[in-house]
Amino acid sequence: MLADIERKILRILYNYSSGRRRMPSMHELMIKTGKSKQHIMQSLIQLEKQSYILWEDRRHVESIRILQGWEREG
Repeated sequence: MLADIERKILRILYNYSSGRRRMPSMHELMIKTGKSKQHIMQSLIQLEKQSYILWEDRRHVESIRILQGWEREG
């Protein structure tokens, strides 16, 4: 089960990738979530650990690839 912030970030990533055909920048994530860069980074790492995203180059949020764009049930 995802934490609220992780769920919110995943939805933002999914919506940006499908609607704008790109990933949001860190600045855009900070504006959309109202959270600090550190908090967003921790949430992104958790999303990667749970196999929702693939994030090979952690210097750039734009390098994220979505593996699953919605929370798993159960």
